[in-house]
Amino acid sequence: MNITIVEDDKILREKLSKLLEDNEYKVISITEFKNIIQELLNIETDLILLDINLPYNDGFEICQKVKEKLQVPIIFVTSRDTTQDEIKSIQVGGFDFITKPYDKTILLEKIKRALKINNPVNYRYLTKNGYTLDLHLSLLKYQDKEIELTRNEFRILYYFFINSDRVITKEELLDKLWNDKYYLDDNILAVNINRLRKKAKEIGILNLLSNVKGEGYRL
Repeated sequence: MNITIVEDDKILREKLSKLLEDNEYKVISITEFKNIIQELLNIETDLILLDINLPYNDGFEICQKVKEKLQVPIIFVTSRDTTQDEIKSIQVGGFDFITKPYDKTILLEKIKRALKINNPVNYRYLTKNGYTLDLHLSLLKYQDKEIELTRNEFRILYYFFINSDRVITKEELLDKLWNDKYYLDDNILAVNINRLRKKAKEIGILNLLSNVKGEGYRL
């Protein structure tokens, strides 16, 4: 699991990084903060530990902007300790809140909980737009109908389900599935998307993976 640390205090950042690495997490440490929001949107991470008092943008603004684009859980790790701060962290999309100096055991448990709850593989079904992907049986379901998916089709559709709030480019699909040790080329990708659409129509889903002109596809 990749965890990203957004903390401008070098000593605290290094201590937190060591704690995470000692507990077998892979750590990404942010050290430049001018374009922090865009940088976080470009990082592949499973969880973000975020301070509030940061240069250029405060943690609340960063959290809100990131959560508009990504489903990644964000835990605030901060010296701010008022009720208003904690309430605002929830309002902007934060998953949890812990005050410095933090108890290491409590922080690690909060991290485990966030990763477990946010991981779709802990559930049998994912449901978006009124239709359901069965993760155990590789079925696409709509109303009282269902259809079986091949391995290729399931992997592609699964990626759309866990990124359903944004447009996915062809290049991103190829890159993500390649990084996951599964080979696809342009032709195979196009064939599988067409098959997915055809199967979806058979059970009444008319606009699965719609084209966004010049950008990519959206669930």
